[in-house]
Amino acid sequence: MLKKNLLALLLLATIFTTVLISPSKSEAASTTYHTKAISVAKSNLGVRYLWGGMSPKGFDCSGLVKYSYSKSGKTLPRTAAEMYKKGTKVKSLKVGDLMFFAPNRASRPTHVAMYMGSGKMIQAATSHGVSITTTSNSYWHPRYIGAKRI
Repeated sequence: MLKKNLLALLLLATIFTTVLISPSKSEAASTTYHTKAISVAKSNLGVRYLWGGMSPKGFDCSGLVKYSYSKSGKTLPRTAAEMYKKGTKVKSLKVGDLMFFAPNRASRPTHVAMYMGSGKMIQAATSHGVSITTTSNSYWHPRYIGAKRI
């Protein structure tokens, strides 16, 4: 009787661990392509800013995001404003979320960056090319209008 109870308890623990604690395949895939997109962007740190640029010869903000996600298997629109129309709006940022910025809250997004976690984002900016900055950056923080999860 004790063996049957222990076996039943072990079976329940295994099911609980597998079903409730382990991420689903879609969550795991999501994490994988977000992480890969960040890795691709990081491999281009220091690449110069080029308006309309979509390659390691030069990137603009949306070109970097489009290129990075493309290399991880996701197709995104070309501009920050078009990207803003996609995905799911989020309040709590996760790695790989797209952060959007505009001159004011009523404007369409004119800049996009990728959230890296720990209060950091990677972007292509006119001043530094592909670079990492904090989400609390004194220039970008007041222009933040929201984030989307792709």
